[in-house]
Amino acid sequence: MELKEVFKANDIRGVYGRVLNDKLAYMVGRAIVRYFNCKKIFVGRDMRLSSPALFKALCKGLVESGIDVIDIGLVDTPSLYYATGRYKKHGIMITASHNPANYNGIKIVRAGALAMSKDSGLNEIEEIIKRGEFSVGKKKGKVVRKDISKEYKNYVLSYVNCMKIRNVKVVVDAGNGMAGKVVPLVYRGLDIKAVPLFFSLDGRFPNHVPNPILRKNVVDLMRKVKDVKADLGIAFDGDMDRVAFVDEKGRFVNTSIIGALLAQHLLKRSRGKNIGILFTAATSRILRDIVLQNGGKPKLERVGHAYMKERMRKENALFGMEHSAHYYYRNNFHADSGLITSLLVLEIFSEAKKKGMKFSDLLSEFDKYSQADEVSIVLKDDENILEKIERYYSLKGELKKIYHFDGLFIEFKDYWFSVRKSNTEPLLRINLEARNRKVMKEKLSEVLRVVRKNSQRV
Repeated sequence: MELKEVFKANDIRGVYGRVLNDKLAYMVGRAIVRYFNCKKIFVGRDMRLSSPALFKALCKGLVESGIDVIDIGLVDTPSLYYATGRYKKHGIMITASHNPANYNGIKIVRAGALAMSKDSGLNEIEEIIKRGEFSVGKKKGKVVRKDISKEYKNYVLSYVNCMKIRNVKVVVDAGNGMAGKVVPLVYRGLDIKAVPLFFSLDGRFPNHVPNPILRKNVVDLMRKVKDVKADLGIAFDGDMDRVAFVDEKGRFVNTSIIGALLAQHLLKRSRGKNIGILFTAATSRILRDIVLQNGGKPKLERVGHAYMKERMRKENALFGMEHSAHYYYRNNFHADSGLITSLLVLEIFSEAKKKGMKFSDLLSEFDKYSQADEVSIVLKDDENILEKIERYYSLKGELKKIYHFDGLFIEFKDYWFSVRKSNTEPLLRINLEARNRKVMKEKLSEVLRVVRKNSQRV
């Protein structure tokens, strides 16, 4: 069994029915009991067609090894984070997040919403399975159902002043994912006129893949926002740990602009100085600018929820973001939440709307740089690709700095870009930003030429 195909940096994930199948889920359950030696564990799942079978097999492995399963049902991933944080018990989420319908995965979370990665236990789980060294319980455990929906709603609403969210018309694209269940529960009772798009839970994803940062997946949202004259649009990914936004003109909002808006709001509310705000290399420079202007301390971190959460805990950071639309909060057990992000943005906008501002007006102060959409290039194994790119650009006279952090980051006077290998796929991720659109388009073309010339494309 080629376990390395599905044991990724931060979870177990792959095409269902191949290496990731019911048999593996059963063994993962048994290995988790051997690793944690706990008495109870939370298990949640998303709406994918393969999730019920994986849940059944996983629970079989867990209860046969002697522990009780607390089944929290069909939930978003942040609900599982909440359960592990609130009740200080380990948890497992069955989801493949934003991946296509034929994928699924198993995300293991330690008590307190601590992420498990290859550096913090996932490798050991893999080795237990390889060796077949499973625990045998003295007696079988049981599966107990627990509905956390009401307490979870109260929890996420505690992050905003609900009375400040007033007279907002928003189109919400659930992408046939968990937002179709969770958003009506949480938004109900608030002064929000929500226009639903694709709210039926359907793991086939008949309308679009639930990845909201790809613009082709939010075309319907853009059109609907303009058609119904909404204040803004919101799109969640399949398991709601990510969220993207569209303004009232139907234009996609750069994820870093949302990050800058949130960082400004949270820093002003905290009234502290030198408070850490985390971000990844692909994040727009506007976030750094806003953090510094508001007395915060911008800090660079690697891509990946496990790395972000660990660093946030270590430095007691207030807020963090990844360019892929993950937004992390200190008071949310340092975890990411698309739902909390949506509520905060609606609260901030409601206050601006009272002053006669539109959503685009609110965001205009952050629209300072020109950032290209992320480009992914498929590669064969080439361990030296980053060195080749660095060698080429190190000879250019206007070079300012080169950083070796989570790949390669190269900075020039009028533009800067990052190149890194994906943690989960054989892809090279390229992000570029410039002082203006003309430079951005020109330099992006140049960078892509250099990368393709120095790489072995499939």
